[in-house]
Amino acid sequence: METTKLVLIRHGQSEWNKLNKFTGWHDIKLSKKGKDEAKAAALLLKKEKFFFNCSYTSVLKRAIHTLQIILDKLNQSWLPIEKSWRLNERHYGELEGLNKDEVIKQYGEEKVLLWRRSFNVSPPKINIKDNRFPGHDRRYAHLNINEIPLGESLETTSHRVMPYWNKIIYPQLKKHKKILIVAHGNSLRALMQYLNKIDNNDIIELNIPTAKPIIIDFDKNNNAIKWHYLK
Repeated sequence: METTKLVLIRHGQSEWNKLNKFTGWHDIKLSKKGKDEAKAAALLLKKEKFFFNCSYTSVLKRAIHTLQIILDKLNQSWLPIEKSWRLNERHYGELEGLNKDEVIKQYGEEKVLLWRRSFNVSPPKINIKDNRFPGHDRRYAHLNINEIPLGESLETTSHRVMPYWNKIIYPQLKKHKKILIVAHGNSLRALMQYLNKIDNNDIIELNIPTAKPIIIDFDKNNNAIKWHYLK
């Protein structure tokens, strides 16, 4: 029987990645390099003859456009795409839109590393009156205001990602389907930690690069057994 596989891809470089800014829920487009990275990821998948049954992404254009580029190159643009805010990047609170080097100068490298990579440390919260608060964005108008984050740790990001995985994506995986998820560094870190049973202390070491396909293999009981980057 054909092996059940899950492919995870972080979006290609965005314009704010290039400028070294905390992006979070800001809807920033791909840079030229990001588009090229998406095309390169597609070529790797095409070389291995990947054919997908389902695809999922966030409601942020850098992930949506990365997925569209990949499916186009695979000649699978017809594939249904399900979008969910639950796959968004973690919300960086007051840090959103700020240059990372400037934040390090203000708060120190150690604290900023904890904000970026640790499991349960959140950045400073954003005020709901701030124009950057996602509650002002019509794409989140259907949400209860208490669901919209003011700033998230990996732990709180996981609290919104994992219900979506368990209720929506995992049932499709159990049908032995090949699934492609294009999302963000931290929503994917949350999934990686859960599926591969990564310790809370070890997750700080996991940094997912842009547009590098991660292949996760599952056994007959639908348990993740191994993962690797596609090269």
